[in-house]
Amino acid sequence: MSRKLWVAQAVVAGLLAGGAAVTAVTPAWADAPVSAVAQADQSADRAGSAKAAAAEEARNYVHRLAMSGMPAEIRTSAWNALRNSRGDEAIAEWLAPGGGYDYAKQRLRDTRLRNKAFCERVVQTHTAEFSPAARAAAARALKGTDADRAAFVRTGYAEALRRDRAAREADDQRRLEVGLRDREFVRSVAETDPGEQVRVAAQWALRPGATDADIAEFFGYGWGNGATLDLESYRLRTADAERVRHNTLSRLIKQAEEAEAAVNGAVDAAKARAEAERAWQAVAEHAGAAQKAWLAEQAAAKTQAENWKHVAELARQAADGIWKSIADPAESTGDTWAKEQEQAVGTARFWRDMYDRAQAAESRVKG
Repeated sequence: MSRKLWVAQAVVAGLLAGGAAVTAVTPAWADAPVSAVAQADQSADRAGSAKAAAAEEARNYVHRLAMSGMPAEIRTSAWNALRNSRGDEAIAEWLAPGGGYDYAKQRLRDTRLRNKAFCERVVQTHTAEFSPAARAAAARALKGTDADRAAFVRTGYAEALRRDRAAREADDQRRLEVGLRDREFVRSVAETDPGEQVRVAAQWALRPGATDADIAEFFGYGWGNGATLDLESYRLRTADAERVRHNTLSRLIKQAEEAEAAVNGAVDAAKARAEAERAWQAVAEHAGAAQKAWLAEQAAAKTQAENWKHVAELARQAADGIWKSIADPAESTGDTWAKEQEQAVGTARFWRDMYDRAQAAESRVKG
């Protein structure tokens, strides 16, 4: 019989005997084991708070994905995980290797889905004013069949672009004048822009044999298309990394909790404490690395936001001509990157909090 249960029975017996006998029947050693049990319970509660915080952030993270601009397959899968009646267990399974997130990512490699995503991106980045044929063809393909979308990707897009270029060159009002300053600006974008895909688009506009029409098309849709791809790449890359981090965090916290629980009643208490310290130290190291990574992502998003704010300002100053097509996309893209920056700040704050919790737990188990 445990001492805690023995004491409880003694207290009940004393009360039944009239109350005054409680002190007489309670052995002198009773208080110490009860205090030890209470301390163990408190330790478990504190360790559990780290586990609860990790579970809450995992759910918040999945919710952010569901509400984000990520591909529809990931957003839908995230919503399904959030609505699952098994709660945190379902979230953990969704984040685990081979779980719902990985399955949704795998579906993105399906050719049909990639064709659909391409058509959607054309509609998003090609305006009716600058690229009416390309935009209309992409919209028709979206309403059509998988074969229609495949045909658009294979040949339809290039053909529509040729029609748009021919129409602009034949229409004096739509023909855009490209100045030396515009070309030099594109050259600077090709060399220094923070977005890899934007740099590639600018380099294509400056390739050997390229003409002023290529520079105009960079402003008309190439710049915006590259920006969209850079944003998609950032979101997928950070989501991939954070999925792994959350799965690892859950595993490390579980190991640390088990190691700390094993201290109570351990034959070699010193060894058990050392193992618990190392377990919580692993949690702290993981959280610290995650925070550092998100501080870097915060800086990257800030750089993008400031860059696009600058582009939007240049477009407003130009007012018309070749810069007209990039004005609204630049404003919108800058706002989107600012939101990504804000989200990165919040995520880094969570990992800092988890680092502090783990450090406190490490100190706690030292005794």
